[in-house]
Amino acid sequence: MNARIPTSAAANLIGLRQPDRRDGAHLHELIARCPPLDLNSRYAYVLLCEHHANTCVVAEFNGELAGAITAYIPPEKPDTLFIWQVAVAPNMQGQHVGSRMLDSLTERCAQSLGFRMIEATISPSNIGSQKLFASYARRHDTEINAVPYFTVADFGDGQHEEEWLYQIGPRLHVA
Repeated sequence: MNARIPTSAAANLIGLRQPDRRDGAHLHELIARCPPLDLNSRYAYVLLCEHHANTCVVAEFNGELAGAITAYIPPEKPDTLFIWQVAVAPNMQGQHVGSRMLDSLTERCAQSLGFRMIEATISPSNIGSQKLFASYARRHDTEINAVPYFTVADFGDGQHEEEWLYQIGPRLHVA
């Protein structure tokens, strides 16, 4: 899957669905192709697809993963959907795949889980994710707030950029 697909064609051919455990290894491969995302173990992605399928979404194009969003409900914040990673295959970027996945996932989770907030941590250099969530907030006429959250020291080795907590929704405070 190397050729870029025209936006109108991609929109008609991309399918969105919940992942299952068979998607875990493919998700690992997708994340590996999507810097600056942190690559976790294959096992972590298999577990996400198995244990948190109801809060994740994958996009398929021609039988291959074109994108994915991994998310979960934090135990201490049952009204919050925490978006862990958003990945779009390099050849599918610019096709609004991320926005389609985020809209689909949040609509499904709002109906089934009743969350009221979205949270995500984003590094200052990840402009794509910042734009994705700002666009989501505009489309859904809601507020967005960003505050420092994880420092470089929190990651221990000094090799990871700080992360800001983005909060999208009616309540804009850190619990």
